[in-house]
Amino acid sequence: MQRNIPFNKPYVAGHELDHIIEAINRGNISGDGHFTQNCCELLQQRLGIAKVFLTPSCTAALEMAAMLTDIGPGDEVIMPSFTFVSTANAFVRQGAKPVFVDIRPDTLNIDEKKIEAAVTDRTKVICAVHYAGVACAMDQILETAGKHGLEVIEDAAQGVHAYYDGQALGSIGALGAYSFHATKNYTCGEGGALCVNRPQLIERAEIIREKGTNRSKLLRGEVDRYTWVDVGSSYVPSEIVAAFLYGQLELLDTIADHRRTIYQRYESTLASLADRGLLTLPRVPERCRTNYHMFYILLQDGESRDRLMGHLRDRGISAVFHYLPLHSAPMGEKFGYKVDDLLVTEDVSARLLRLPFFNDLTEADQQYVVEQIEEFFNIGSSYPPVFVRSA
Repeated sequence: MQRNIPFNKPYVAGHELDHIIEAINRGNISGDGHFTQNCCELLQQRLGIAKVFLTPSCTAALEMAAMLTDIGPGDEVIMPSFTFVSTANAFVRQGAKPVFVDIRPDTLNIDEKKIEAAVTDRTKVICAVHYAGVACAMDQILETAGKHGLEVIEDAAQGVHAYYDGQALGSIGALGAYSFHATKNYTCGEGGALCVNRPQLIERAEIIREKGTNRSKLLRGEVDRYTWVDVGSSYVPSEIVAAFLYGQLELLDTIADHRRTIYQRYESTLASLADRGLLTLPRVPERCRTNYHMFYILLQDGESRDRLMGHLRDRGISAVFHYLPLHSAPMGEKFGYKVDDLLVTEDVSARLLRLPFFNDLTEADQQYVVEQIEEFFNIGSSYPPVFVRSA
C-alpha cells in the first residue's frame, strides 16, 4: 500500500492541551495572561533576550520592528530577495523601498560581502534573514551597520533556539522576530514574537503592541486610566494560543534533540547521492549552531527538481519548494527589479526542494522518502554522475 507522507504535520509535544484547559479555568483567554508571561519569561531567560513580546505572527513582529525603527517614505531597507514576503511587506507598508541583495551559495543567507555596496544615504536598516535556522554572518553585518549608522533587524522566523557564536538568533540585532507558525519547530498554529534587545525601545514596543495605548501601564497599576499615545495596532495574541505554545517551549531542548536526529538521518542516508554529485546537501558554517528547522536538497537544475517533486508526489510524499524570489515578483518589478538581477537567488530558488520534516516523522517513513529519491536517480535519469554545484 502506498504511504501518505505530508510535508508537515501538527503535533502535541507535552502539556499543551492541559495548559489550554488551565487558561480557560483561570478566566482570561483574551491575552497577556499567565501563559503569555510564562512564554516570554522562558524565551528571555533561555535565549538571553532583554524583552520578548508575543505577537499573533512573525509578520506582526516585523511590522512592529519597522515602526520601532521609524521607517518611513523614502527610506531603504537592505534584505535578501530569497525570503518570505512578510520580510519586505513589513517595511513597504511604512513607505520604504526594499533593496535586495543576493545570497551566499552555501548557507542561502544574504551575502554579507555584498551589503555595503547596496548602502546609500537613504538606507536605514539591514534586515538579516536566518534561513533554515542557520545564522547570517552577523559580525560583518553588524560591522557594516555600525560603519554607516544603520539598525539591524533579525528575521529569525526559522531561527528559534539556533545560535551564532553562542548568541541566540533574535538576540543579536536591535530587534528580532520569531515565528511559531504550524511549520516551525515550536508552534501554536499561528503566532510570533518580537525580541527587543535595546532597553530604550521596550516601552514604545509595549505601546505599539497595545494599539498605540498605554494600557499595559494601567494593568500594572502605574496609571489610573489608559489613553492613545502613539501609532499602533492589535498585536496581542490570545491566551489560548500562548497556553499551547508554552507546552512546546517547555520542551525546547527535547524537540531540538529530536529534530537533530531526523536531520542527521537525512544527512547520512542521502550522503551517497551527494557524493555522486546528484544533489547537494545543506551546509552549516562552523560558527553556527542550527536548530534543524528543515532539510532541503539542491538538484542540478530546475527541471530535475520539478521531476523529482512529481516523482515523490506520485508515491504519496509531499515535498515542496520555496521561495519565488521577491525581486522578480510583480511587486519587485514595481521597485525596478527584474529577472537576472540576483543570479544566485534565482538559481537556488529553481533547484531547491524541501523534504518532509516534522516532529512525528517516523524512521520508517523517512527511510521510505530516501528510498524514493534513490529510485528516482536509478530509473534511467540522465544526470551526469560527477557534476557538483557550488551551492
